[in-house]
Amino acid sequence: MTVKVRRQRPRRRVFWALVAVLLADLLALSDTLAVMSVDLGSESMKVAIVKPGVPMEIVLNKESRRKTPVIVTLKENERFFGDSAASMAIKNPKATLRYFQHLLGKQADNPHVALYQARFPEHELTFDPQRQTVHFQISPQLQFSPEEVLGMVLNYSRSLAEDFAEQPIKDAVITVPVFFNQAERRAVLQAARMAGLKVLQLINDNTATALSYGVFRRKDINTTAQNIMFYDMGSGSTVCTIVTYQMVKTKEAGMQPQLQIRGVGFDRTLGGLEMELRLREHLAGLFNEQRKGQRAKDVRENPRAMAKLLREANRLKTVLSANADHMAQIEGLMDDVDFKAKVTRVEFEELCADLFERVPGPVQQALQSAEMSLDEIEQVILVGGATRVPKVQEVLLKAVGKEELGKNINADEAAAMGAVYQAAALSKAFKVKPFVVRDAVVYPILVEFTREVEEEPGVHSLKHNKRVLFSRMGPYPQRKVITFNRYSHDFNFHINYGDLGFLGPEDLRVFGSQNLTTVKLKGVGDSFKKYPDYESKGIKAHFNLDESGVLSLDRVESVFETLVEDSPEEESTLTKLGNTISSLFGGGTTPDAKENGTDTVQEEEESPAEGSKDEPGEQVELKEEAEAPVEDGSQPLPPEPKGDAAPEGEKATEKENGDKSEAQKPSEKAEAGPEGIAPAPEGEKKQKPARKQRMVEEIGVELVVLDLPDLPEDKLAQSVQKLQDLTLRDLEKQEREKAANSLEAFIFETQDKLYQPEYQEVSTEEQREEISGKLSAASTWLEDEGVGATTVMLKEKLAELRKLCQGLFFRVEERKKWPERLSALDNLLNHSSMFLKGARLIPEMDQIFTEVEMTTLEKVINETWAWKNATLAEQAKLPATEKPVLLSKDIEAKMMALDREVQYLLNKAKFTKPRPRPKDKNGTRAEPPLNASASDQGEKVILPAGQTEDAEPISEPEKVETGSEPGDTEPLELGGPGAEPEQKEQLTGQKRPLKNDEL
Repeated sequence: MTVKVRRQRPRRRVFWALVAVLLADLLALSDTLAVMSVDLGSESMKVAIVKPGVPMEIVLNKESRRKTPVIVTLKENERFFGDSAASMAIKNPKATLRYFQHLLGKQADNPHVALYQARFPEHELTFDPQRQTVHFQISPQLQFSPEEVLGMVLNYSRSLAEDFAEQPIKDAVITVPVFFNQAERRAVLQAARMAGLKVLQLINDNTATALSYGVFRRKDINTTAQNIMFYDMGSGSTVCTIVTYQMVKTKEAGMQPQLQIRGVGFDRTLGGLEMELRLREHLAGLFNEQRKGQRAKDVRENPRAMAKLLREANRLKTVLSANADHMAQIEGLMDDVDFKAKVTRVEFEELCADLFERVPGPVQQALQSAEMSLDEIEQVILVGGATRVPKVQEVLLKAVGKEELGKNINADEAAAMGAVYQAAALSKAFKVKPFVVRDAVVYPILVEFTREVEEEPGVHSLKHNKRVLFSRMGPYPQRKVITFNRYSHDFNFHINYGDLGFLGPEDLRVFGSQNLTTVKLKGVGDSFKKYPDYESKGIKAHFNLDESGVLSLDRVESVFETLVEDSPEEESTLTKLGNTISSLFGGGTTPDAKENGTDTVQEEEESPAEGSKDEPGEQVELKEEAEAPVEDGSQPLPPEPKGDAAPEGEKATEKENGDKSEAQKPSEKAEAGPEGIAPAPEGEKKQKPARKQRMVEEIGVELVVLDLPDLPEDKLAQSVQKLQDLTLRDLEKQEREKAANSLEAFIFETQDKLYQPEYQEVSTEEQREEISGKLSAASTWLEDEGVGATTVMLKEKLAELRKLCQGLFFRVEERKKWPERLSALDNLLNHSSMFLKGARLIPEMDQIFTEVEMTTLEKVINETWAWKNATLAEQAKLPATEKPVLLSKDIEAKMMALDREVQYLLNKAKFTKPRPRPKDKNGTRAEPPLNASASDQGEKVILPAGQTEDAEPISEPEKVETGSEPGDTEPLELGGPGAEPEQKEQLTGQKRPLKNDEL
């Protein structure tokens, strides 16, 4: 038994060690579980995080504000972000960049580039000769692309999130405007790569807002569809979205809430910024009129003055939203001349009259794309800061025909909260309640290709074909496969945008190139030569429109199939008999038992291009990547143009797959041979059914990007390194500033301490003069030479001063600690003495402490008393300016030694069992000791049934000694009628603590 117990202990130790390691790993893993979201607005951004114990929280920036301006100031040796950069916009407007997101994915000929230059003429823009994209030329040495500037902002947002979460963060969901096309979305992803962020998803800001609204109103969603319109007017643009909320049935989680984007309308340039620019222009005109006749320069030619006017226009727009008029005033606007003018709300509305006329436009676009009327909209909810302008609400309310506009959502933070909820759902570290999100494609995408056809014998012509891959307002993410069945040689096809007729002429110019990519396939002819005996199933191109709305071509394959017959085998007599009996009961081959044949596609006459009929030879197969909700009233897949054979091909493929699965079931009653083949007669070998063999050959793909070429990998690596160097420089600067601040604070604090009584008491006049002189010299050095001093020099200077003042500070700190430490030592000595005195008064028969243990405690108490008295006497002889001999660490060491001895005896008294009482000759219990309690004397023992008090004591059976048996080797007896309960506890098998002399 003892051996068995000892063998188990190492296993238990290993088990608990593994548990400890797993717990440590989980704790370490929890330090990197946080995810973040960044709501990138034109004017400001909001950052939110989710981490264990902190669900969905908006991050506060360094100024403790919930939103941060998207502004970057770039100088030769430093950078500024957020509010610091906003203040620098007045001092250095050329180096301060804002609203740069409007240039993402834009080439030099885009109208938005010219519009940006007109709005902010202080910025010098250059162009990349290869990509024709925009760059900011800050100085001859400093040049940054909009992607690099955005990467800086994203890196700054991550630093804010990490400081708030107190742990590193890599995963993020970033919001983008719904009208961003493929080039603009890829530009944001490149900026995130430069910042070192792992983008879980680029989510449309209107979708994020709708998700936030639905998550916090989950209980209000039921099986009845609810149509909500969100009108979002921000600083740079306006978006109107129609969202349908409904409970749907999903495969994994049952009934869950779902939001579906039904309609979208937008205006790229309608927003608060354009209103502020109108006000700025009005204020500039008023200032010029005030100085008319003084031969003064036009204020529009002064970038600093225009930056001041734009800031005042922003404030004025906010104030006029709540007041009928307000006084605009700027101190020292230009040439030390102050500006003051009164502006009324009526004047503001007249300035922006044409802007307010454009307010209903996005509403009509959203209704048309959703194919709805205003009567089907239950509520219109306002989002975005510019919707606070009263005239905007007035015009919108009239356009939608509702009684009131909904304001029951946080207009500034809704998108950030929805995005961070999506980040938690996409992260593997969190489990959130499911909320199905079905976003919609805004710009349709199609495939175009040209092939030579023979219309008449000997007459060949080229035929242009179009196939819609992702239709407008179709759901995404999703995957699709298009099959080219009539090619046996290398060919090209094109991926372009579909019908963009819903965009106006100006929007089309801003949109950019409508051609996305040219795909060149190589190796098609070689694949046919490699499998000459196989039947071609076509060239299949696999497309993916991912969660971020970015299109990619995953792969292109050439697929071949053939029927393969296994070698026949001789049937046994029992098999023949079984087949005969089976045929008698109708178990033979039936017409439904089909072979696993290939997917034959009927080649029909070619049809015209998009607009009439599609070519049946090219099939578009839809495969949903995301979890498709199972519902009766769900939206069907986007309809294909008439005459397309793709849906029939899909059905045929599904039917054949079903037949194949049925034919492969082992419970079938008979072997399914090829159609039209009678069962083999007796005496012949058994013929196995033919099986389908599928061969897939990868086709080489060369992509030619047509809309905006991606940044080459070497250029991207250079940008990443450039941003890392800037970040490292900023960290070094922060470290130097911290060292300089620490040195300056130490000098001022120490100079003040020299005049405090507690410091003067423990120092001489000469010592204080020496320290004061050194501090004054260090302060002078910091003012004169500290500007150019390095971080190492500042730290060395601080270490030198601390070493000089170390003795003074040590004496003061020791004297502060003496009263508390000495009082605690006295209390411990008193309690220890009382404990020892009580231990010695315990009767010998009940004594649990040995003489050695009590003598040891007495010795420690006496030594501690002696040390204390001697040290206090020696300290009293020393002057206060000398190093003390009574040290707080020595007092703590003495207390620990004494406490250790007392705790040892207390633990022994706690776990030691009392000894059994001796019996007298009459078999009665001995008299209890004088210190026994009344409750102990009155206790009675309940005897087992059938046993009387006069029964003889039962002797204990012999037991094998184990590690868990009592330490006493003398035989124990179960007491008779007068036995104490404590005697019975001796048989519990608990181990007795060892005494000092047994160690």
